[in-house]
Amino acid sequence: MTTAFPEVHPATKNDADDDLPVVLLHGGNVANWMWEPQLDALSHRTVVTPDLPGFGRRTEEPWPGLGGGADDVVTRVEHLTGSPRFHVVGLSLGGAVALHLAARHPGSAASVLVSGAPVLPVKGFSRALARLQLTFWDSPWFWKALAAGFRLPADSRDLYVRHGLSVHRETARRMLDDVHAGGIPPGLTKYPGPLLLVAGEREPRVVHRSLQALAAAVPHAQTRLVPKMHHIWNVEDPQRFDATLATWLAGEVSPDLSPL
Repeated sequence: MTTAFPEVHPATKNDADDDLPVVLLHGGNVANWMWEPQLDALSHRTVVTPDLPGFGRRTEEPWPGLGGGADDVVTRVEHLTGSPRFHVVGLSLGGAVALHLAARHPGSAASVLVSGAPVLPVKGFSRALARLQLTFWDSPWFWKALAAGFRLPADSRDLYVRHGLSVHRETARRMLDDVHAGGIPPGLTKYPGPLLLVAGEREPRVVHRSLQALAAAVPHAQTRLVPKMHHIWNVEDPQRFDATLATWLAGEVSPDLSPL
């Protein structure tokens, strides 16, 4: 499957505090189009929304692992923009990739905002449910049910279903193996830049426990909960996500977030 959603969105204004690109990394069952709600609020900056290998326009490419995905982002962003340094924002799978990027390429990440990324092993019912999902991976009703469960707007659900059906089952299996294994990326504790780690208040327990583990491992990181939000809150409440991101890019943490 290919999408018409571009990977580079040039700035249409010139009032940003710096001229570094903002790189938005998508989740595991979607592609770069999940960031469309954020583009208006970021029109004063160059925004890069890369498709990760195995997703979007790159479904025929194999999943390279979280570390390989981080390496791919650095290479791709510099190729697309000419900038070796950028701000990084990642949600879910994109958040896990962002953590590996900060650990492996600390000089590339001017700042990092991560939402909903588990770093503890996913076990028990949650892991069993994910494995069961692979059985129904090629079934449209499965993707429709996921879209409803994630509370996606009605006008986004058809694209979500079509894209989900385009992702190879083997890509999903390898990606889930990586995410479910957990682990704080080696070197993350040495990342010197600003790091904000958040999760929706209504996300699964493993995500909240992961925030606690990250807070203990990376003392300079800021950790927060987003009140009343679920996993894909950039779509659930775009205005709140945009405000959180704008405050972060200005060098602050939104006061609307709750302490962990």
